Amino acid sequence: MAVMLEVKNLGISFGGLRAVNNFDIKIEKGQLYGLIGPNGAGKTTVFNLLTGVYRPDTGSVVLDGTNITGKKTIEINKAGIARTFQNIRLFGQLSVLDNVKAGLHNHHSYSALAGIFRLPSYRRVEREMDERAMELLHVFELDEDVNTLASNLPYGKQRKLEIARALATDPKLLLLDEPAAGMNPNETQALMDMIRFVRDHFDMTILLIEHDMRLVSGICEELSVLNFGEILAQGKTADVLNNPQVITAYLGE
Repeated sequence: MAVMLEVKNLGISFGGLRAVNNFDIKIEKGQLYGLIGPNGAGKTTVFNLLTGVYRPDTGSVVLDGTNITGKKTIEINKAGIARTFQNIRLFGQLSVLDNVKAGLHNHHSYSALAGIFRLPSYRRVEREMDERAMELLHVFELDEDVNTLASNLPYGKQRKLEIARALATDPKLLLLDEPAAGMNPNETQALMDMIRFVRDHFDMTILLIEHDMRLVSGICEELSVLNFGEILAQGKTADVLNNPQVITAYLGE
């Protein structure tokens, strides 16, 4: 299969501490891939390197054949990587609809003059964004909440909205940072179903960080285990989770 993301020898240091070292990963198009490891292992740092929050001091990141190493966050997002965060980051005082439209601005624009004077080009673009935003909200069963402030949504719906907003940027690769954090078992099962749906419905490639082993084993086809900033194990999910090194270092057994 075609490769969506290939990372080689990725690394970064902070004040002499090697936070991530020699990180390699290859993810095929349409794959559900997991990145796991103990707290402080460097997982979120990897996400920050992939999305331009940090600039790596070694290595390369190639997305769908394009080298995006060291590019700025907005450039990487336009190239096709979107993400969510462990601590949900929505525009709390904006409506559900406007949160999704914020993501759509990556691919829809009008001049400042058109916006100020509400020219036909402004109205056309706004109409197109409203339609696309409603399509996404319908997919996530949020279409009845369009006028609700994002901060007033229940937790589970906020998670859905954050994913919908990420998808509004029309990504090739979606990074999910601990999407099951704070969820009960029933919510986690619903999340698993939603992630599978997103992969299939949007033909999406997904990389997720997660601590919930039930979710990881239930949806991830392959895993990488990070420990002290380096890859400890990598491969098919069942093989990785049965690896004695992983059991010792990650599961604490």
